Amino acid sequence: MWTAARRPGGRMVTQGAMTVAVLAGVLGLAVYAVPHAGPEWAYGEEVDPTTVADSGDAPLALPPGVDAVPGVPGVPGSFPSEEPGTESGGPTGADPVLQDWAASLEEPLGISARALQAYGHAEMVLKSARPACRLAWTTLAGIGSVETNHGTTGGTSLAADGRPAKPIRGPALDGTNGNGAHPDSDGGELDDDTTWDRAVGPMQFIPETWDRWAADGDGDGVRDPNDIDDAAVAAGHYLCADNRDLSRAADWYAAVFSYNHLDTYVREVYARADDYGKRSKSPRS
Repeated sequence: MWTAARRPGGRMVTQGAMTVAVLAGVLGLAVYAVPHAGPEWAYGEEVDPTTVADSGDAPLALPPGVDAVPGVPGVPGSFPSEEPGTESGGPTGADPVLQDWAASLEEPLGISARALQAYGHAEMVLKSARPACRLAWTTLAGIGSVETNHGTTGGTSLAADGRPAKPIRGPALDGTNGNGAHPDSDGGELDDDTTWDRAVGPMQFIPETWDRWAADGDGDGVRDPNDIDDAAVAAGHYLCADNRDLSRAADWYAAVFSYNHLDTYVREVYARADDYGKRSKSPRS
């Protein structure tokens, strides 16, 4: 989230419409979701999808030369220890099927099994809590890759509890280098900065956004943006707000664009989510 180079505006509309056209062919066959901006984006105002692309029901054309992406298998598993639909949907590590699924994809995708468990678990939680949203783990993985390389940026790694061994903090959101200006909103409690807000953790939530979307993804009774389990579930709710259906190209585009107001960011997330989806279909090939 903290890599935004510009604020959104009409200048993005033409590029955005082009990206939505590309996504339309993909999303007809596979859902690639990511965090939606709810009433307040981490770096600016809420994105109105009607300013980004046509959000009507008419299918958007697939540009010549763009291949449709095969459907992505769903995440296996269930919630053996808690009722589905709770905030956590059951502890992330409680499902051996989910663990096996993540382990089978770790090497072919180049994503740690620990991060994959969090993305897959978040998909299952949102499938129960917001089934009409159609969130997929591939979108969360795409965002996690672009934001912090799945919680490993700066040479750190995820511990067994889902937290980076070294805290991940974005630059001060002081209005320089194209970032929005966000004076400290949490007394430095989350981001260790008492002057300006900074993005925190594997999915890069800023404190004021976390305050609204915080989730306990692993059922440990703590809502922590440094914990990839919590952050992935929160990101899922963030994307799915405003009754978005992330199988629809316009909704998907608006959701990802709200995470970072750059068409290039949406394209990068799409490219990585697309790649993960394709490689996950035949992980041992």
